[in-house]
Amino acid sequence: MPGPRVAAVALLALLVPAAAGSPGAAGCEVPPGDRFDCGPERLLSRAGCEARGCCYAPAGPGPGPGPGPGPGPPWCFFPRGYRSYRAENLTATASGFTAGLRRVAASFLPGDVGCLRLDVALETPARLRFTLRDPARQRYEVPLATPAASGRAASTLYGVRVNQEPFGLVVYRQRDGRVLLNTTVAPLFFADQFLQISTSLPSHFISGLGEHLTPLVLDTAWTRVTLWNRDMAPVPQANLYGSHPFYLGMEDDGSAHGVFLLNSNAMDVLLQPSPALTWRTTGGILDFYVFLGPDPKSVVRQYLDVVGFPFMPPYWGLGFHLCRWGYSSTDITREVVVNMTAARFPLDVQWNDLDYMDAKRDFTFNKKSFKDYPEMVQDFHRRGLRYIMIVDPGISSSGPPGTYKPYDEGLKRGVFIRNATGQPLIGKVWPGPTAFPDFTNPETHEWWHDMVKDFHDQVPFDGMWIDMNEPSNFVEGSQDGCPNNSLEQPPYVPGVFGGRLQAGTICASSQQYLSSHYNLHSLYGLTEAIASHNALLRVRGKRPFVISRSTFAGHGRYAGHWTGDVGSDWEQLYYSVPEVLLFNLFGVPLVGADICGFLGDTSEELCVRWTQLGAFYPFMRNHNDHGARPQEPYAFSPAAQAAMRNALRLRYSLLPFLYTLFHRAHSAGETVARPLFLEFPKDPNTWAVDRQLLWGGGLLITPVLEAGKTKVSGYFPAGTWYSLAGDSTIHSKGQWILLQAPLDTINVHVRAGHILPLQEPAFNTAESRKKGMALVVALTPDGFARGELFWDDGESWQTFEKGDYTEILFLATHGAVLSQLLRASAHLDGVLLEAVTVLGVTSPPRQVLANGALVGDFSYRSDTQVLSVPVSLPMWEQFVITWS
Repeated sequence: MPGPRVAAVALLALLVPAAAGSPGAAGCEVPPGDRFDCGPERLLSRAGCEARGCCYAPAGPGPGPGPGPGPGPPWCFFPRGYRSYRAENLTATASGFTAGLRRVAASFLPGDVGCLRLDVALETPARLRFTLRDPARQRYEVPLATPAASGRAASTLYGVRVNQEPFGLVVYRQRDGRVLLNTTVAPLFFADQFLQISTSLPSHFISGLGEHLTPLVLDTAWTRVTLWNRDMAPVPQANLYGSHPFYLGMEDDGSAHGVFLLNSNAMDVLLQPSPALTWRTTGGILDFYVFLGPDPKSVVRQYLDVVGFPFMPPYWGLGFHLCRWGYSSTDITREVVVNMTAARFPLDVQWNDLDYMDAKRDFTFNKKSFKDYPEMVQDFHRRGLRYIMIVDPGISSSGPPGTYKPYDEGLKRGVFIRNATGQPLIGKVWPGPTAFPDFTNPETHEWWHDMVKDFHDQVPFDGMWIDMNEPSNFVEGSQDGCPNNSLEQPPYVPGVFGGRLQAGTICASSQQYLSSHYNLHSLYGLTEAIASHNALLRVRGKRPFVISRSTFAGHGRYAGHWTGDVGSDWEQLYYSVPEVLLFNLFGVPLVGADICGFLGDTSEELCVRWTQLGAFYPFMRNHNDHGARPQEPYAFSPAAQAAMRNALRLRYSLLPFLYTLFHRAHSAGETVARPLFLEFPKDPNTWAVDRQLLWGGGLLITPVLEAGKTKVSGYFPAGTWYSLAGDSTIHSKGQWILLQAPLDTINVHVRAGHILPLQEPAFNTAESRKKGMALVVALTPDGFARGELFWDDGESWQTFEKGDYTEILFLATHGAVLSQLLRASAHLDGVLLEAVTVLGVTSPPRQVLANGALVGDFSYRSDTQVLSVPVSLPMWEQFVITWS
């Protein structure tokens, strides 16, 4: 650790002295792509613009992405060197350095903060954190537990420079000096309800900033991305259910970095072609993490080090889930399960939407149409199935006192969000008038647990589906409207759908335990997910399974996500691929879209293609709206059913591999469904690929995403790729390849160098987990491959942390495949390895040995170079299979 003297010398090198002079006409010579908006909150005339000391140059169709007509450069923009803050008194701290910032020219915003404190912490060699706060006043900060850094990282991948006036930070790579962040490109603003900081970007490749209906790569041509959780059926250019203020940027040489703004207020992120990015938020503080990678996988892991690694789902949660709104009785729900069995489709989890409730109220069930509800769930359990039902946060408030325990108890225990007069805020959701639990209050978690336990004592459900938790409200604000104040009508409103913060939700000025809803709104789903996760853990004593619509950074530690009310159309089928990939980058690997679409009628072809793709969503659920045509797999023609059955059986056979990927996510911060660029960052052709996905590093899925197509083009990074069926091999130089894709086929390829553990499929995971296993060994040209299997009882809490699991490493090299037990437990006892398929065996073997004994009935095909070895070996013991 350097002494304060050395640190002081280092600090002098950090400081870049102030630039002299004031902006004249020359300051307005700014290329259109480099212009930053000086009139973000309203359209300014020339006089209004120049009164702010800014430049006015009408150009193109209109200013954007602000309140003007179309996207394009702003008409009113900051001159170069526009004065805002000056940095002073740079001093060393235990973790980095600090400085004071003083405003040197009045800003045009109300509630300007004149003095700021900058803290820069060199937390780890690859992670830098910097915060801007008001030293005179405690402002709201996101209550997310982040890792405490001890001291200053000795050697770092990054360097930092501070520009004195106008203040700015420059973060660059030590290795080559490449600038990753440069906040001197535009002035800093820090007012009570308007905080803005801009930075240059090292390339046009930027991905993240969810949740929106976007391609994997965002468009830097004047795009405004708004974050404010909203109940909104997915359409482009609208703020949707979740907020993830994190982006990953690629650099020209294939290096990657990430930036996370830990802020939960309503915000806009503006992208412009220079390329540059502006963060504009309406409260809190500026609290940034910068992740240096240097490769994109490391960036994701470094981000997850801060927000938390994903939870480990139960094994059954990776099976097939079936749901619809409109299973209006236990008879109908039971019939669905019977039909699935009769049509020989795997099914692990049956769901119900609102239909089961009494008058659409949480923690109740309809005593007529669902009179045998508890027995139905117990019957499902006897069949080896699990059961999940919907739970909404809004608690019905209109019943006479003493008639509805969740409301009576909640009122008594003070768990509801309050309006300006201190009374529970009453909105309107499915049951009618409702109060909204405040999940930032510890007492609410206890009350929620009690309600979950009471209901579970009657109906032994296995997981929770939490919906409407943005929170959604069918009246604006509340039944009594909202007060007229600066939280309801802030000086700047980001581009939220509906134009007002309270649109589709509750009043921004309503009060929660930790702060105002204005600050906490986008955390509502996350805090409910935490309460539900903890309640399930206490009530069931096993791994919780929660699927939530609303999310925020860190959600993946507690729950999964489905992508909401998607339409039954081909465009939504495509968009589900980048959505699933993005949520994996956000650390929420348990994610999927409603298979066959939710809103509107599906078609047979769309439903087949969606089921084929959906077999490769980490979370696989078919869900349908009430009134739409049936879309259970058994509702289609025999040919369509056969195609869907194949897709489902393929998924079930791959579950040991998928479960192992989830273990890697949970224990090491990896992704499950993975964009190609994460695995092949040095190949820029992969960067924008979002019509394909990888499972882990070894399985490439190329779905058909368009109507009427029986061929599909896929990008294959350089190397050898074997079709999973073993019938064809691709030796790619890094090229697009046209694949045959008849309606009964989804193209799946194994990357050379990988070994996949498979298991014979069954009608549910309770059965499939006992079946025989197989290995698919995909050899590189020099005969090498590796893979692993993680296995435990599939549902106990923290098996990995407690060491109660089996882990096996598989290696292939020099004409042999062997297993190594890295850790042993009894969970694999009785499971046999029954087949080994080796892809890429270039010459016919004369003999094959399994643990030294001759295998007589192996087969080899010289046209496909596939060696098939039937064996019967205990998985719980080490084995060696050789061929010569």
